Amino acid sequence: MKAFILAAGFGTRLEPYTRKVPKPLFTLGSQPIIAHAIESLSAAGCTEIIINTHHLHNTISRFLDSYKSDVDITIVYEPVILDTGGAIANVKEYLGDVPFFVVNADVLSNIDLARVYQYHINSKKLATLVLHHYEPFNKVGVASDNNITGFNSTGNALAFTGVQILSPEIFDHFPEEHIFSSITVYKALCRQKQVIAYIDNNIFWSDIGTPDSYIKTSMQHLCARYFHLPLSGIHDIKFCSLAGDGSDRQWYRASYDNKSVIVASHDICLPGTDNDLECRAFIKIGQHLNGKSLNIPKICRFDRLSGIVLVEDLGDLLLQSQVLKSPETIPELYRKVIDHLISFSQVGATNFNPEWTCQTAQYDRQLILDKECRYFIEAFVNGYLGQHTSYDKYKPEFEQIADQALTDAVSGLMHRDMQSRNIMLKNGTPWFVDFQSARTGPIQYDLASLLIDPYVDLDDALKASLLNYAMACLHITKQTARIKFARSYTACCLTRNLQALGAYGYLTAVK
Repeated sequence: MKAFILAAGFGTRLEPYTRKVPKPLFTLGSQPIIAHAIESLSAAGCTEIIINTHHLHNTISRFLDSYKSDVDITIVYEPVILDTGGAIANVKEYLGDVPFFVVNADVLSNIDLARVYQYHINSKKLATLVLHHYEPFNKVGVASDNNITGFNSTGNALAFTGVQILSPEIFDHFPEEHIFSSITVYKALCRQKQVIAYIDNNIFWSDIGTPDSYIKTSMQHLCARYFHLPLSGIHDIKFCSLAGDGSDRQWYRASYDNKSVIVASHDICLPGTDNDLECRAFIKIGQHLNGKSLNIPKICRFDRLSGIVLVEDLGDLLLQSQVLKSPETIPELYRKVIDHLISFSQVGATNFNPEWTCQTAQYDRQLILDKECRYFIEAFVNGYLGQHTSYDKYKPEFEQIADQALTDAVSGLMHRDMQSRNIMLKNGTPWFVDFQSARTGPIQYDLASLLIDPYVDLDDALKASLLNYAMACLHITKQTARIKFARSYTACCLTRNLQALGAYGYLTAVK
């Protein structure tokens, strides 16, 4: 049994991403979608597969050369795109004299290909097209005997899945020109009742032709694997959108059979782009912290290119909500948070690789000046307040603040956004989320984020008490050491507020 995979197209609906990565190499579960097609065909009994290429053909060839498979794969490069019919005619010599599959390289489905093949043999038709009900693409007309009547129908129409089986005799009906659509041939053969439909409305089918459909398909595929479901079970997974944070990420809860997982969507992450670096940091840092048994949600599964990451579902209770609901629990609760914050800093710093970070490897002077002080001037003072203030006017003061924050810092792994909406409570224990900005830096900054958190209004006496508690836990008991620690903490409070005002100004004025 042989098959032909169409993989030559430009993927124009996925631009600009396909200018760097060809659509057949877009990944699902970290595996290129063309590999999923090869595996499906192999499972159905195919022993030889021909693949045509054109756009970024060298990239596809390099992958296929390294791809290990039980089937023989032949790559046919098209110097000029030949359209679907021309592409099939171009590989006639490889297909022999038995019926063969033709499939698209951008589709994920659970179509029973072996059953379709037998259906085609029994039909004795020149072409069998697999159809299903899919409202946006329902254009293929079908008669009561399953013969296809046309390709632009409005009544009793179904959608073409892109999966087809052709008998070798169909080449006798191909035109002499080199570039033509296979649909043109099928239209003529329909009048002879030589094109039949194999209809299956119970399949899972999804193409990755647009950014939205690619991200959705990746999310569905990863969740099915997480819940140990076949593709047919995807329809039983429920997805619920969740309120996000200040970034462009989208969040969902996927649920199946009393189990759930949280989905973080970073958008498509081309290698080297900002969202790719953030997604990588989220995954790598998360895996590192998981390995240290720290209280962060487990990284369950991910696909880097689609930017989909599945993480453990910790529930819905934020520290902010608990404080507002039960203020009498604040002192004890915050001491628990500080205990885990210190573990995060000290244990998390062990064997931490700075190459995992995004933006900068550590919380240093330049980061403070650029990402907090300058951000404050540009996004809040000028962008939100409408002023025309020069950063350089206050540069000496900003440099003094930065130096004070770092001079007496107690360095460890810094979360960098340790506020009450990034701390969740599960069975009364605090867990930290949104850890992708972690890097080495002063523990004082995370304490500042926690204690001057704008979402929770802690009174000054409690803040002082909790700061003293943190110093005691860190065994900072001498008065001189306490003064130095507090000096760095005060400066970190300033830098934290500058960053927060910049962020809120940007979110309000721009986002």
